[in-house]
Amino acid sequence: MELGTFSIVARCVTTGDFGVATATAVPCVGSLVPFAQEGVGAVATQAWTNVNLGYQGLLLMSMGLTVRQAMEAILATDERRSHRQVVAIDAESSFGYTGDDCSDAKGHILGDDFAVSGNLLTSPDVLTAMAESFKASRGDLSSRLLAGLEAGQAAGGDSRGKTSSALLVASSKPALFHNIRIDKHEEPVRELRRVYEQCVRIQAEYGEEELLWELRRRGLSVQKRPMKCKGRS
Repeated sequence: MELGTFSIVARCVTTGDFGVATATAVPCVGSLVPFAQEGVGAVATQAWTNVNLGYQGLLLMSMGLTVRQAMEAILATDERRSHRQVVAIDAESSFGYTGDDCSDAKGHILGDDFAVSGNLLTSPDVLTAMAESFKASRGDLSSRLLAGLEAGQAAGGDSRGKTSSALLVASSKPALFHNIRIDKHEEPVRELRRVYEQCVRIQAEYGEEELLWELRRRGLSVQKRPMKCKGRS
């Protein structure tokens, strides 16, 4: 399936978390594009999507291959690699590939702790906006990924329009807001933000001190909710 998509993969240098944020003009982008594994890395595979770049890429990386070695090994055996686009990241570096037969506007940008990519974009400015937003952002990885995605949408996003979005983070401290999919919506990136903020607030209510502090800094009043333990009483 062809996905004209814009995506960002990144890692948090403090926590070691890995994540992906992505949006496109077709439904259910979260079912095909984003892949992330705790302690291993993250992958966004798009254009004429090859999900093996996600599944097998993370497997090879978990076996000790670098992100470049893993991605290049899979692409080398892919007869349609000229139609593929992928960005990926591990604990040391990032990787990007945009096949010649991907639809314009297309491209990718690599950073020390992130990579962005897109095809069928309104312009290359989408990629620049995402990269600059991520570099300038602060906070936890999920919020920075979402900020990058929002910057890409604000710069034009997918030239065909807007339908779905997704945010996926692999962390040693999983949270409600680490896996969100907006499968079909008129404003998928905006809706992703709305659901994300709601999940952050609910998570804070159950006693996440860092989130409580952040919400109070924003002037929001949040009451802790007691955790319920399953089992006999």
